[in-house]
Amino acid sequence: KVIWTLLVTILGYASSLPVGDDSLCTAEELAKYSIIFTGKWSQTAFPKQYPLYRPPAQWSSLLGVTHSSDYSMWKKNEYASNGVRDFAEKGEAWLLMKEIEEAGEKIQSVHGIFSAPAISSGTGQTSTELEVHSRHPLVSFVVRIVPSPDWFVGIDSLNLCEGDHWMEEVSVDLFPYDAGTDSGFTFSSPNFATIPQDTVTEITCSSPSHPANSFYYPKLKILPPIAQVTMVKLKKTHLGLPAPYLNLPAKSNEIIDSVS
Repeated sequence: KVIWTLLVTILGYASSLPVGDDSLCTAEELAKYSIIFTGKWSQTAFPKQYPLYRPPAQWSSLLGVTHSSDYSMWKKNEYASNGVRDFAEKGEAWLLMKEIEEAGEKIQSVHGIFSAPAISSGTGQTSTELEVHSRHPLVSFVVRIVPSPDWFVGIDSLNLCEGDHWMEEVSVDLFPYDAGTDSGFTFSSPNFATIPQDTVTEITCSSPSHPANSFYYPKLKILPPIAQVTMVKLKKTHLGLPAPYLNLPAKSNEIIDSVS
C-alpha cells in the first residue's frame, strides 16, 4: 500500500512537470542574436489597394520576447490576448508588455523583452539584439501592418536551440495574420469590432474569400512573403555582461517613448 501510494505520488509529480521543446536544450546557458526584420510590402508585390498616403504603407515597432514553452504571446487558431489586440489594432504596446512582465513574474517563463524601431515605409529594415537562455530558448514577436484593421506579422515560439547547440542563423518568411478582433476587409477600413471575437487566422490570397479583401489575389496560389526575419548568433566576443532578468528595450525606442 505504501509503495503504491509512493508510485502514484511520483507519477503525479512527473506529470506536472513542464514538457516542451525547450526542456531538451543542453546548449550553453546564454546566447545572443541579432534580429533583422525586413519589410517586403511593395506596391509591385501587393498592388491591390496599396496605401500611398494617410498613412502610407509602413510597419510598427517590433515587440518580442524570449521565453519557455510555458508562455505564449500569440497562436494561430487561438484567441488573441487583450495586449495583442491593442497592438494589432492600434500599435499600442503598454498592455502587451504588462502581460509579458506578469508572465515573467508569476511563472518565470520569460527571459527578456526586445524591440526594434518602426519602419516608415512598406519596404526597409529594422534590427535589434535579443538574448536566449537554455531554459528560455523560444522567440516570439509581433509587428503591426500599418494601416490595417488588426493585421500583423510575427513569429510564435521559434526554438533557437537544437539539442546541445544554438542555431547559427535562421531566416523565416512572414505572411499576414488577422488578430480576429476587427472585421475590416481593407487596409483603410474604419474600426468595426468583431463580436464575438474570432481566433487569429492567417490571411491568404483566397481567405477571406471576398473581392474587397486587400490581400485577395484569386489568380495566385500563394501570397508572396510580405516580410522576412533573420536571426544571426553573435560571437562570444560580442557578448556583454549578463542582461537583467527582464531586458526592457532602450529608451530611444518608439515603443518605450510612447509608454513613458
